[in-house]
Amino acid sequence: MIVPEAAPFEGHVWITGASSGIGRELARRVARTAAHVSVSARSLDKLRSLADECRNISAHPVDVADADAVRGVLEQIRSGHGDIDTAILNAGIWRLMDAVDLDADFARAAMLVNYLGVVNALSVLIPAMRARGRGHIVIVASVAGYRGLPKSISYGPTKAALINLAETLRCELEPLGIRVTLVNPGFVDTPMTQSNPFPMPGIVSADAAAATILEGLRARRYEIVFPTWFAAAMKILRIVPNGAYFWLVRTFLHKPSQ
Repeated sequence: MIVPEAAPFEGHVWITGASSGIGRELARRVARTAAHVSVSARSLDKLRSLADECRNISAHPVDVADADAVRGVLEQIRSGHGDIDTAILNAGIWRLMDAVDLDADFARAAMLVNYLGVVNALSVLIPAMRARGRGHIVIVASVAGYRGLPKSISYGPTKAALINLAETLRCELEPLGIRVTLVNPGFVDTPMTQSNPFPMPGIVSADAAAATILEGLRARRYEIVFPTWFAAAMKILRIVPNGAYFWLVRTFLHKPSQ
């Protein structure tokens, strides 16, 4: 399917998790029309290579789990390039893990990066956008947040939290002129998923994912979810009765460890 190009971005866009995968491809596409794109991740070298591709991209490394560091980098970005009009909060980590092998340290790290990394950014972005009476916050979660899935014990809960967070923000910030968008991808071919030892239905390239996200932003959708058929199946699982859901999981997705 050919995804139409998104409408032009204007102003200043900040993207986290931009060193690879969806974030990197989004930065490349957004830079075609935005006045400036600030990109953040932990890897300075990867950010610099991205900035070298486009004259209007600047690299601002940060660990989103560090609230003070996020505050500092946002001050740096604003000082150098002006107020942020659109923030695409995309940073995340993942590891295949099931309940019998639960690693509390990694589960804690996943919550710090995937969920609190967004909260750390919001604590600075919301006051600034509210003062101006405008802004756009884009939160990248996952269809893995719709229901509890096998081997996703350290990842799915962080994405469920983001979905709930986006709904809350949408209710409270829209009247203040701040737009909120939720992105729920299915499987995307990125460094984070390439080690998965199981089939990934409907997997799409990072570039195709970025194109779909930008088309959804152009159409001003609240939720951007893809690929269509896989997302539809996940949405159905979200509303089926618990008994039916657990039977489906046991029958088709998960054979309990002995």
